Amino acid sequence: MTTTKLLIVDDELAIRQVVRATLQPLGFEVTGSSRGEEAVSLVNTSPVDVILLDINMPGMGGVATCRALRRISPTVPILMLSVRDDEDGKVEALEAGADDFVTKPFAVRELVARINAGLRRAQPVSQSGTMISIGEMSLCTERRLFFKRGVQIPLTRTQFNILHLLMTHQGRPVAHKKILSTVWGVEFRDHVEYLRTYVRQLRQRIEDDPAHPQYLLTSPYVGYLFRE
Repeated sequence: MTTTKLLIVDDELAIRQVVRATLQPLGFEVTGSSRGEEAVSLVNTSPVDVILLDINMPGMGGVATCRALRRISPTVPILMLSVRDDEDGKVEALEAGADDFVTKPFAVRELVARINAGLRRAQPVSQSGTMISIGEMSLCTERRLFFKRGVQIPLTRTQFNILHLLMTHQGRPVAHKKILSTVWGVEFRDHVEYLRTYVRQLRQRIEDDPAHPQYLLTSPYVGYLFRE
């Protein structure tokens, strides 16, 4: 059985100990770090499969650490840990590149379920065909690359998966819950703020004028669509 490498970044020793004691018997290889700077150095030299990252830490805070980790590992699942449970906190974490947001204190079963969900989402999506082209946009399914006017646009794993789903349904609205269930998992189907944050990020990357999108369109009261 393949060992899953997990990094827990939290300045509270008790949290790191609980995570290690809980996950090691389940087949995880757990490494702990108390500071963001150290976590970035660790991931730079020894890649991991999933990261648990506290949002409130001394020194380099969780959000800044998340951005730095995302630059190093664009596809690794990052779950933010925080005592906050407000929408602004979730959006801040997602904007930094996080995949999920877990509120402290957390139930061990919920944490394990969210880690496993993040690892499942990190697996390559099922591909049919090699290239989807719509106007000036092209998506290579086999190599998981996105191009605009022939120039590659770097995307995170989640951003790519959203575009892949919408472009395979070109011209047809895809409901919020459908996108959330497909990209994040059925347990996330009501987390619309996740989707809004990622759509805003995608428009910043692929649209000439993000405030007036020509490709990634809103379908009022339904969801989103990629134009024909």
